[in-house]
Amino acid sequence: MCYELAMAGYLVEKEKGLPLIYEQVKLDIGYRIDILVDNQIIIEVKAIESIADVHIAQLLTYLKLSNNRVGLLINFNVKLLKDGIKRLVL
Repeated sequence: MCYELAMAGYLVEKEKGLPLIYEQVKLDIGYRIDILVDNQIIIEVKAIESIADVHIAQLLTYLKLSNNRVGLLINFNVKLLKDGIKRLVL
């Protein structure tokens, strides 16, 4: 997926670290965005039985901490890929 996005002309960053910044304190607490596209869209990739609330909360946390508005939660463990995509917008 990253290769295809890059070939389409998008800036793609994989496993991008996401620090928690509070006022002037920066904490590197281990948050990692699976894929960041054009510094605007966060893509969280899963291969699980079903998407749970904790996965949605994870993506929402990444969106809030990064000040991005759009995220995709993609579960590849589905029969039809369109059934495994959830779009979140803040």
